[in-house]
Amino acid sequence: MQADREFLLKLAQHGPSELTPDELRQTELLRKIQITKPLVMVNSSTSGIVAGSMRTWEAIEQYAVDRSIDLDLAETGSIGLSSEDPVVSVQLPGRTRIFFSRITAEKVPSLLDDLFHQVVPEHNVIGQLQREGQESWKDVRSLDDIPYFALQDRIVMESCGIIDPFSFEEYVAGGGFTAFLKTIRSYTFSEVCELVSESGLRGRSGGGFSAGEKWKAAFRTPSDQKFLVCNAEESDPGAFMDRTLMEGNPFQLLEGISIAAYAIGSNRAYIYIRSEYKDAIRRINSAIKNLREMGLLGDNILDSGYNLQISLRKGPGAFVCGEETALIASLEGRRGMPSSKPPYPSTSGYLGRPTVVNNVETLSNLPGIIRFGPDWFRGIGTEDCPGTKIFSISGRLPMAGLVEVPMGTSFDTIVNKIMGGVGRGRELKALHVGGPSGCMVPVEQMDVAVTYENLKEKGLIMGSGGIVVMDDQSCVVNTVRYFMEYLHKQSCGKCIPCREGTRRMAEILGSFTRKPADEEDRTTLESFKGLMRLETLAEVMKDTSLCGLGQNAPNPVVSTLKYFRNEYEEHIFDRRCPSNSCTELRSWFIDVDLCTGCSICAKRCPSEAIIGAARHPYFIVQEKCIGCGICYEVCKFTAVYYK
Repeated sequence: MQADREFLLKLAQHGPSELTPDELRQTELLRKIQITKPLVMVNSSTSGIVAGSMRTWEAIEQYAVDRSIDLDLAETGSIGLSSEDPVVSVQLPGRTRIFFSRITAEKVPSLLDDLFHQVVPEHNVIGQLQREGQESWKDVRSLDDIPYFALQDRIVMESCGIIDPFSFEEYVAGGGFTAFLKTIRSYTFSEVCELVSESGLRGRSGGGFSAGEKWKAAFRTPSDQKFLVCNAEESDPGAFMDRTLMEGNPFQLLEGISIAAYAIGSNRAYIYIRSEYKDAIRRINSAIKNLREMGLLGDNILDSGYNLQISLRKGPGAFVCGEETALIASLEGRRGMPSSKPPYPSTSGYLGRPTVVNNVETLSNLPGIIRFGPDWFRGIGTEDCPGTKIFSISGRLPMAGLVEVPMGTSFDTIVNKIMGGVGRGRELKALHVGGPSGCMVPVEQMDVAVTYENLKEKGLIMGSGGIVVMDDQSCVVNTVRYFMEYLHKQSCGKCIPCREGTRRMAEILGSFTRKPADEEDRTTLESFKGLMRLETLAEVMKDTSLCGLGQNAPNPVVSTLKYFRNEYEEHIFDRRCPSNSCTELRSWFIDVDLCTGCSICAKRCPSEAIIGAARHPYFIVQEKCIGCGICYEVCKFTAVYYK
């Protein structure tokens, strides 16, 4: 539904208190609390598209055409349950909206046939979104009663998966831009900085530095031009919080950017985003266009005297560009390489001017802080770490996605109570927290309250909030090897400790996870010396690397040596992987009594290590075997085994 500019600006400035009854009804229509025809919303964010939501979308369009049904079909973002995509929500006039999981194209006709006949299908139901003035569906649980939603405190993600990310009208009808208009009309620059400082908001990535204090440093630095940069690089593999926020509610981010830019006295803001985030880019560009048309971007915004321009800048997707000085170098058109600090970007950043760099999640908290006040924000989380934090959960568990919880929530609550824990028959082994340069958290520390200080005391880091769950079939050593190889490839190469240290660490770890080509070339003593070198390398890298990438790169090694040293020793002394996931440590054999000579294993062996004659037992040449295990997978007679 479209609304005129004057009504939307009135709604943003005064809220519903000064609206007429007709305008209040219009607001409910914009918020989709009241609708006049069936509404179907499809998660078309990245996770949904990967799961096939575009084919689901086409099937819904075809369904409406074939049956001559007039319905509204709209895109939405992810509600956080990435493993349940494609997620489709359906709302009929007067009824609550119901969410369904894994609705592929072929399921569309039966789903909509049932709902249009007032019948809720037995399968694929997630729950219903209950709102005042809507009739609930019988025997369908509320989203608030599901542990995944009930144990969260959704502030930043409140509207993700609920609203249309392309609809400026719906965002404003839900209270959007009230905070920004309040900011530019009621506060000075320094007052906004002070409000955010009082709220205790800390950067939601890295070390958690105070956002307000960073802003104050930039505001107090004399300059003819200042810049606000939104770091949407999100370079950690397995972290997709920022992408989900941008795809699910881009207007919230733009409002946060507008508030932050005003606070530091800047009229120029940039969103630095990796170029492969195509859907996020599409939605942000659409939102920026809407704001310009409404007069909320540009010169003399709503006669306030404040000017602001927001632009997108696409990055190459380099991991190192998540570091703020490397990001600024890339933004200036130079190679993304970090520089030494001080000076800090808040005093000398982009083009040598004062520059504040905040990430998407940090900036998305600002509308709520300004709208409801710093005390409201301080009432969430802990005293020294207020607010919420979004974590992306992936790995060895049946359900994966995003979780937003108050700071101070334990890992046990996040993984076991909200996400349901690892699958049946498996045991939780560890969590890898903080991306490639993060730390391994053992089961014994699952009850740790997640705050920056608590994690630091335990020798852990929060990073951007990515959590990889590992069960008893996961190999710690092999996981660390993968991360070190990744970090070596992503190192900018500027400083020797990072460039050569990550390479050497990856080589040593690789030698632990595979059999030596020649047993005489790799003795147990030499492997043990390699283990000692890892600890020495870690100390040197932490002390001498130029930026956070090199300083934090040893974290996976240091934390696993502390908590899982016995697993390293098994790889070194016994030359075996306790989880049997290091395929190159396996020695494969064929049981001659069980082998029928079908030759399937020999045909599928990629290294031609299996020899024999048809209808006679086959043999594996150990010198040629690469330990891939394909022979084990294809054997129908369980004749293949490993030691």
